[in-house]
Amino acid sequence: MSVPLLSVLDQSPVAEGSTGSAALHNTLDLARLADELGYARYWVAEHHGGPSLAGPSPEALIGPIAAVTSRIRVGSGGVMLPHYSPFKVAETFSLLAGLFAGRIDLGIGRAAGTDPLTAFALQRDRRHQAPDDFPDQLAELLAYLDGTLPAAHPFARLAGTLPGRPERPDVWLLGSSPQSAIWAAELGLPYAFADFINPRGAAIAQDYRRRVAEAGGRPRLAVCSWIVCAESDEEAQLLASSSRMSLTLLRRGRLIEVPPPEKALRFLAHEGAEDAEPGGRRWIVGTPDSVRERVEALLGEYGAQEMIAVTITYDHAARRRSYELLAEAFGLSGAGGAARAAA
Repeated sequence: MSVPLLSVLDQSPVAEGSTGSAALHNTLDLARLADELGYARYWVAEHHGGPSLAGPSPEALIGPIAAVTSRIRVGSGGVMLPHYSPFKVAETFSLLAGLFAGRIDLGIGRAAGTDPLTAFALQRDRRHQAPDDFPDQLAELLAYLDGTLPAAHPFARLAGTLPGRPERPDVWLLGSSPQSAIWAAELGLPYAFADFINPRGAAIAQDYRRRVAEAGGRPRLAVCSWIVCAESDEEAQLLASSSRMSLTLLRRGRLIEVPPPEKALRFLAHEGAEDAEPGGRRWIVGTPDSVRERVEALLGEYGAQEMIAVTITYDHAARRRSYELLAEAFGLSGAGGAARAAA
């Protein structure tokens, strides 16, 4: 198998006893490391109204990340479009693309990124629920960026006012369902599938590839998965216990900061993990060799060219080390030098 692209999805996790500010500074630190290691892109997520993740505004984080890195693509994983005006999103990411030419990705999602009450709080007009018009929103956003609004459209002139022209972001559609794959294929967009949400997406990915190929296009497919890599299987499982506890409680409606492994192990021993394999979420956890083997198998299952790794640990140094080991396992160009510098 050829060497795949490796990328990062950072949700800016907040460790128990720490702060959101510290988590955001950790995001900048990890982005610098990923840039040095040779990762292809660094995406930041959008989550609202909870104590465990400090990233509600990818559009606010992308600029600082791009400013402290030099090569890696930086983007959203993703912007939850139902909360926003398509024109405002187009303006924001045009501005970012103008400042950091050739390095900005706009990953678009349909989910709320939060619970229903917080989603309602995000609405500007609270007289009624927001309409479910995502396909129309997405089409309008792309028309601004592409300059393809019909001349008779009332907003037609606005496409020419985007501040970053002629630069524009690379637009991706994010998803975990059959419908998102259909939309991505119909619009000719690259598609990032969230295996860490739905680990049964191989058939969805196959449908996306088939539809794009039948339309004469070239499928661009990335798969995003939970990954924790450590020097030993025992250490990797220990580190992953923090996420297992957090996700188990999330399913019960309880949002917590990322717990220390010792606390998580006690919880899991007493109550178990509701998302443990098999039948639940997919976890790629282990040594570099075992992680590489499972990543390659997952990419083959999806027919994807790129793996986007989500790694959440209580200790930031352990998260850094996990990404270092993953880079070394796949022989990324900067892995050896960055690891030696860290040592």
